[in-house]
Amino acid sequence: MSDQNKPSGSNTSNMSDREQVERTADRLRDELLLTLEELDRRRERALDVKYQVRQLLARNRETLLAAGGVALAMVVVGAGFSWWNERRQARIVWERRGRALRRAWEHPDQVASASRKQPLALELGRKLVFIFGSALASALAKNAVATLVPSSEAQPGKQGNKRMSLHLMQQEARA
Repeated sequence: MSDQNKPSGSNTSNMSDREQVERTADRLRDELLLTLEELDRRRERALDVKYQVRQLLARNRETLLAAGGVALAMVVVGAGFSWWNERRQARIVWERRGRALRRAWEHPDQVASASRKQPLALELGRKLVFIFGSALASALAKNAVATLVPSSEAQPGKQGNKRMSLHLMQQEARA
């Protein structure tokens, strides 16, 4: 290129083509180095745990404070309830002890239990229900055993030996 084609007021008007290329290359090299330095700085920040935690705390400060406040309130309420329940239990124990002392003073023959004797009809009814339930359970158990283990008299080939014995191992398999 000749000097006639270059604009007259530019920086490069007095430079040769080689100098212009060198200056452009230097400028591009400087920009590339700045870009690489910025990428390196960002890589270090991305791998820096302390920096990441600080950024996370800064972005979520209100949420973390609210969650901390709720947690603190729950701890305070739990501690208060525990204290109240402990005092209530202590009061209940002292009330029971007082009732036990009054009962022992009024009825020294019933010191071991707080229950009063039931009427005769209720006691008999309870015992009859217990007896009936026991008899029913016993009958059901006998029926189940008779169903599961057939008697030796029902087998047709074993008529000679009438002694009681266990024939479980000699039974034929049935489907």
